Amino acid sequence: MGNPSLDKAPDDGDYESSETQDDKWRSSYRDVMAIGEFRSMWAAHALSMIGTNLLNITASVLVYQLTQSAFAAGVTLAVMFLPPILAGPLFSGLADILPRRQMMIVCDLLRAVFIVLVGIPGMPIWAVWTLLFLSVLPGIPFAAARAALLTQIVQGERYVASTAIIQLTAQVGMLLGLIAGGVIVTFVSPNITLMSTGLLFVLSALIVRLGVKSRPAPAREEGGEKRPGLLVMTRDGAKLVFRDPKLRTLALLAWLAGLYSVPYGLANPMADEAGAGPAAAGFIMAGQSIGALFGGFVLTRLIPPPTRIRMLGPLAILTCIPLLLWVFQMPLWMMIAALTLCGAAGSYQFVANAAFVLCVPKEGRGLAFGLVASGLQAAQGLGILLSSLFVEITSTGTVIAGAGALALLCAIGLAIPWSRMSGEVAARMEATESETAS
Repeated sequence: MGNPSLDKAPDDGDYESSETQDDKWRSSYRDVMAIGEFRSMWAAHALSMIGTNLLNITASVLVYQLTQSAFAAGVTLAVMFLPPILAGPLFSGLADILPRRQMMIVCDLLRAVFIVLVGIPGMPIWAVWTLLFLSVLPGIPFAAARAALLTQIVQGERYVASTAIIQLTAQVGMLLGLIAGGVIVTFVSPNITLMSTGLLFVLSALIVRLGVKSRPAPAREEGGEKRPGLLVMTRDGAKLVFRDPKLRTLALLAWLAGLYSVPYGLANPMADEAGAGPAAAGFIMAGQSIGALFGGFVLTRLIPPPTRIRMLGPLAILTCIPLLLWVFQMPLWMMIAALTLCGAAGSYQFVANAAFVLCVPKEGRGLAFGLVASGLQAAQGLGILLSSLFVEITSTGTVIAGAGALALLCAIGLAIPWSRMSGEVAARMEATESETAS
């Protein structure tokens, strides 16, 4: 069964796409939101993101209150980013073997169970870390299945719009989850907050079950041919990504977040140094999301596709510069402002994400996206873990400024080759608008 394009598979049979190629990108947000299946995936994603970030801030506050250790709090956050190192490539390949909607439902329910267990009072720290690790694992095939399923619903510029909406929603979810979580745990026990968070994932699974069509597994879509095992698919997926200069550069642009996201993992000690509490830590963790929310909207809604593709390299460079301000002593409001600027430029990730998926051959999209998404989480986890360790022997300002300087050098190294290949990538993305799978 082919991947239906929006033009051939309208929602409720009465949808018509824009016929003007030059103006198509301007109406893409409206076009995508007219699709019932996408709206369901969007609503479920919003709940999952709020739940994920409630989990992040609440678990880190819980451990920090119990241990008074910046390193222990950093480990708590790192534990939620590191599972992809061990299981990311293997688990993401499931999105190219099993039915994708069913996988999303099961993954959300599994996450709900593990999160509720984390909130049980009296859990030792090692058990909290273990359960947090297990709660992240289902998110790996979930993200890969969602990305691959979106390509069956929309293509081309509408796919860019769909991923932009998904990621803008992720930023809103981060804001709500982190800020609300920081405020809530000021008045309510972190344990109660954690156990309540599991309900959001149950509701997300229910929305997907009721609002997204069931589709056969990819193996049956391709005529029932025997598919290779997960280990072989993982090996081939890595070759697919890293032997292609365009895909490799896009992947590395995504993984750059492992360096410029370092302040996220240091939010609790930064808030302590500023003489503030958990609510301030929530605002610090949400700083980049505030900027990404506005930057992502401008980039994907107001700037034409070829221009935004060319901007990826320069924006990656601009993302790293605000972190250099940590060589100075800054008040809390200035820290959040700098992180907001960082997040606004870092919204290039919205476009890089969509460009990567659309440039990957259809049969490997689930696995390739899962590999890169897993690598991104691993990079962020390692960045948080190492920066938390370094803070024990030096200051947060030194660590953040150092990460910013290293990120800046890497961004310059990636921007140079990107300037030569951006035109080809833009053409490839536009070509997917009329593609259908046989």
